[in-house]
Amino acid sequence: MKRDARLYDIVQILRDGRLHTAGELAAALGVSTRTIWRDMTMMSATGLPVEGERGLGYILRSPLMLPPTMLTPDELEALVEGLRHVGIGANPRARAARSLLVKIATLLPQAGIDTEKDG
Repeated sequence: MKRDARLYDIVQILRDGRLHTAGELAAALGVSTRTIWRDMTMMSATGLPVEGERGLGYILRSPLMLPPTMLTPDELEALVEGLRHVGIGANPRARAARSLLVKIATLLPQAGIDTEKDG
């Protein structure tokens, strides 16, 4: 699992407001507890409201609102694939799907979505 995806998953788990041990997080994400310790240190250093320490557990102290365009790579791939599939043809829904694909590509330029690619 790539680090960015793992950090995203950690935040998603912590959003429930409960205390989670490094062992619990490590088991859920398939990494070592040491990796979780490093991730938590990095996350708290970047300003995320994560509190806790080794041996006790970690908690997200204040609600964290993620932007609605925060998609995992798999979610983005599924969205693009679905829009391309629906976008084939000349019906109104196909035109809407192609238009939405352009909007997604504009919102997420780092994703490198090719809007000219045929379904």
